[in-house]
Amino acid sequence: MPYRIDVSDPPPDALDVLVEMGALDLELAAGGLAALLPDDVRPDAVAGALGGAHITVSDAVARDNGSVWLLSPRAVEIGGTLVAPPDGPAPANALRLTDSPAFGTGHHPTTALCIEALEELVRSERLDRILDVGTGSGILALAALKMGVLHAVGLDLDGDALQAAAVNARLNGLADRLQLVLGGPELVEGQWPLVVANVLAAPLIEMAPALVRRVAHRGWCILSGIPHSLEAEVLNAYQHLGMRHAGSKTRVGWTAIIVRASW
Repeated sequence: MPYRIDVSDPPPDALDVLVEMGALDLELAAGGLAALLPDDVRPDAVAGALGGAHITVSDAVARDNGSVWLLSPRAVEIGGTLVAPPDGPAPANALRLTDSPAFGTGHHPTTALCIEALEELVRSERLDRILDVGTGSGILALAALKMGVLHAVGLDLDGDALQAAAVNARLNGLADRLQLVLGGPELVEGQWPLVVANVLAAPLIEMAPALVRRVAHRGWCILSGIPHSLEAEVLNAYQHLGMRHAGSKTRVGWTAIIVRASW
């Protein structure tokens, strides 16, 4: 597990040294700097490489279920969507997210792939509603609402994630357009013109029948959280149920699949 170091009075080449040692993140601070280092780099080796500079070691904070390591929340731009912390400068149309353990900071490739696919569909289709399965922080549902979708339903098995999503909805003035439900797609009724599920390959395959039942006539589905090596396996599960492959997006080993109902 990565760890954090804070360096007081670092030498002039400290940033270059830490990058060469594999720092996962770097940040200037008053009187020094902070960095995240992988656990195979010993703190005493870091101190030695920095000329004996004083360092303080502490636990790193994991985000996106331990898949993203950042010293502190920061803005990220994905297509036309800017995801930003709740404070700090950002345009009025930025999507503000609180720092929480819930998955969905905008920094993970699977989230970026979904938002890019969302933007393309919202531009080309008249989508008034979205069902977000495994909503986490609510980032995808809220991004869709920011893009002009009128109403969203977010589902999650984690009550704490739903609480974080509710906070984010209020933060963005979207609480009246986002309904949050504890559970999976079998706990809601009706059909949606767009269903999004950014989870993992195994649950995507397992929930395929329940999820496909929530897709409306000629509706769309964005599936993500899929390692590229498992794309064909996930796609086959949905094609078997009548969904047609409309395209895929891939980034650093992760894939998002876009499928459309054949009925």
